[in-house]
Amino acid sequence: MIYRRLGKSGLKVPAISIGLYHNFGDVNDYQHSKDIVLKAFNRGITHFDLANNYGPPPGSAEKNFGRLMKDELTAHRDQMLISTKAGYQMWDGPYGDGGSRKYLLSSLDQSLKRMNLDYVDIFYSHRYDAETPLEETAYALDSAVRQGKALYIGLSNYSGETTRRMADIFKEMRTPFVVNQPKYSLMERSPENSLFPVLQEKGLGSIVFQPLNQGLLTERYLARIPERSRVTNPAASLTEKDVTHEYLKQVRELKDLADKRGQSVAQLAISWVLRRQEVSSALIGVSNTQQLEENIEAIHMNSFEECEITALKQIFNR
Repeated sequence: MIYRRLGKSGLKVPAISIGLYHNFGDVNDYQHSKDIVLKAFNRGITHFDLANNYGPPPGSAEKNFGRLMKDELTAHRDQMLISTKAGYQMWDGPYGDGGSRKYLLSSLDQSLKRMNLDYVDIFYSHRYDAETPLEETAYALDSAVRQGKALYIGLSNYSGETTRRMADIFKEMRTPFVVNQPKYSLMERSPENSLFPVLQEKGLGSIVFQPLNQGLLTERYLARIPERSRVTNPAASLTEKDVTHEYLKQVRELKDLADKRGQSVAQLAISWVLRRQEVSSALIGVSNTQQLEENIEAIHMNSFEECEITALKQIFNR
């Protein structure tokens, strides 16, 4: 595994991180999920990313990860980087959502109990909450560190300008704010314009999620839509309407380029995000250990010829 420094902090993260979003809830087979996590750890992936609402049902991903920690990984806690988040709807009533001090710190306490942990390495505000002052959210995150419940602080789904404002608040408090977690892929490139310049300015790192755009940046849908794929899952945000003729044309052209590079489409997509200096790690979710092994190989081919960059711009009209 290759490890990269998270911005200008002293913290290093693996180039590939594992997200436990859709594959570690109560609806999934625990042994199967366990095999993925242990395989990842044995391959040098030390960072495991969760959130309070991951599952389904919400909370179950943390609960199952806590079971795995207790049964298999307690002795390796200091070799692991574990993160969780709070920000989206978690429980009923006025205190189970948003960016208030009440919600964030209550949620973190619940998350630690579910995961059988004394602390997390990174605690994120999962989203910007327009109804809560930025200062309140920032002070709550700072409190999590000062209470010994988190080592570092992060933001996710925050714009570049809001990230800049939060960075200034954290700097005044000397809070170890180190990372923003945005959605970034060949199909979602908005962070390049607004967020990445701020990260460079403030010395922050990024751990990007959905580098495969929920599986669309793979070869999975080229022949047909497989059964039990994310597209056929009623709970997923993808639908068959996303598998358009234009999309299939793009992936076929992407496959031609990947073949020339000696990669799969998925490997090319991960290599492409890792080429950016602002990107410390690509956060992936996998359905099996074979996908995991394939994706790990992407860390070794992160350079692109100028003609390849031009070809990618033409494929996605950017």
